Amino acid sequence: MSKSASRNKVKPDTILKTFWRDNDHFADLFNAALFDGEQVLNPADLMEVDTDVSSMVKFNNHAETVQKVLDVVKKTAYGVDFVIWGLENQSKIHYAMPLRHMIGDSFSYLKEYNEIAARNKAEKGFESSDEFLSNLKRTDRLHPVISLCVYYGEKEWDGPFCLADMLEIPEKLKPLVSDYKMNLLQLRKSGSLRFHNQDVDTVFDVSRSIYEKDFQKINTVYKEKAIPAELGVVIGAITESQSLINHALQSEKKGGQIYMCGALEELVNEGVQRGRQEGRIEGLQEGIQANIRTCKTFKISKSDTIKNVVKEFALSEDAAKAYVEKYW
Repeated sequence: MSKSASRNKVKPDTILKTFWRDNDHFADLFNAALFDGEQVLNPADLMEVDTDVSSMVKFNNHAETVQKVLDVVKKTAYGVDFVIWGLENQSKIHYAMPLRHMIGDSFSYLKEYNEIAARNKAEKGFESSDEFLSNLKRTDRLHPVISLCVYYGEKEWDGPFCLADMLEIPEKLKPLVSDYKMNLLQLRKSGSLRFHNQDVDTVFDVSRSIYEKDFQKINTVYKEKAIPAELGVVIGAITESQSLINHALQSEKKGGQIYMCGALEELVNEGVQRGRQEGRIEGLQEGIQANIRTCKTFKISKSDTIKNVVKEFALSEDAAKAYVEKYW
């Protein structure tokens, strides 16, 4: 691996935002996650809008500026109205995520309200004191906001799914408390979703396989299949595999495609290093066992595995051979 590749430190959040800004990717994600694969969103209708919904909140004599920037926001013609579709990336479990979504959506509504109110005041077209007081005409309407949180984490989401999950409510008061639902997509549970875009389907399928350690499937389905290098970068960002990102960026310079057979070699090396780290943390024997298990998964021969164990753990060839025979 070149020194330039080893120095690649691309922020995963930036990679994912760039991927989802593509209209085809964005529409397919929402159609699969919220509409059971039905083609409700048309990529041709989507346009990107400002993600900054920061605003000044006023209450009595107190005013405070609150900053809120969403990851990706699209506005689409849907029937007569415009619908704003917001996407927020999340790689770790956030136990206040429904509240974050509620605040973000509320700020989107507040931003549009302020724009309409400013226009109405400038035009001075109020027909009643009620309209003047609220700065809204009786016929003014806000556009609905539908937001989606994509959780990329390896462990299952054990956080709240709605605002009510975050509240401790006496039984008698539950019917009176307003709830706020969060739309959540878990990558590790996305196997049943019906994606139509090949790029999106590949990103989710390979990432799930890596999390599930189903390297046999990757070997069978993707080993000799060329995929765009940019997808390799996205998959590496999701699975936190710097070696896969480096491999994809190197391949991009050579033609823009990668073969998973080469990428798998990078994953093997990364798996070996993880095995070595396990050895430091949990003991040498456990680390060696993890190393051998990784090599076997990737169908590395016994002789090459022995050499690998000798190199990584500074063992004699006889000792390494004994471990391989024991744990193979």
